[in-house]
Amino acid sequence: MGRTYKEFPGVEWISETGDFIKIDKAKCIGCSNCVNVCLAECFEIVEKKARIKTLEKCMECASCWYVCPENAIIFSWPMGGTGYKSDWG
Repeated sequence: MGRTYKEFPGVEWISETGDFIKIDKAKCIGCSNCVNVCLAECFEIVEKKARIKTLEKCMECASCWYVCPENAIIFSWPMGGTGYKSDWG
């Protein structure tokens, strides 16, 4: 059995495949959209730039990439996923 968290019932993380989200600091304007949209709290703002805090609970939804107005989020679904699986598909 993999990792589970009480705030995400029915979700299990079963393996890790490395970094699949990066931030281009030169493009980031520190708008906080990624921080605000991420349910897993993967991002934080440090010195007026977004930074990845942790991808431990990332659900590979790509919302951070979608809401970034400057295309500073570089997102690629990891091959085979990071092991995120849910009871809903």
